[in-house]
Amino acid sequence: MAEGAFRHFALEKGIEVELDSAGTGDWHVGEAPDHRMQATSKSHGVDISDLRARHLTASDYDAFDRIYVMDESNYENVIKLARNDEDRSKVSMMLNEIYPGENKSVPDPYFGGQQGFEHVYELLTRSAEKVLSEL
Repeated sequence: MAEGAFRHFALEKGIEVELDSAGTGDWHVGEAPDHRMQATSKSHGVDISDLRARHLTASDYDAFDRIYVMDESNYENVIKLARNDEDRSKVSMMLNEIYPGENKSVPDPYFGGQQGFEHVYELLTRSAEKVLSEL
């Protein structure tokens, strides 16, 4: 959903960026996003049906300037994969963009019904807009 929000606003603002999303675990590699996540994004004009899960690798530190994580567990896993201080400096919590320094986690929408997915969509789009407004 975060990648979809970033793609949507980058296209809308005419900003060329390279974006990709990846997980810290490999249990959903190759799968499309959850159907509820797709439906929520689609209801806001953002199609994420083409996305497929992949596993984060150390080479992502070379390919990207910034790596955003959704929660503390993701943060710890991504930092463990970092090879040096430069890699570690690229990692930050997604919601720190709209709640600076608070290290808030993106809530897990899977247990909050449709309202949970809407809330997560709102948080991620606000964060994406903030990041892209600074480019």
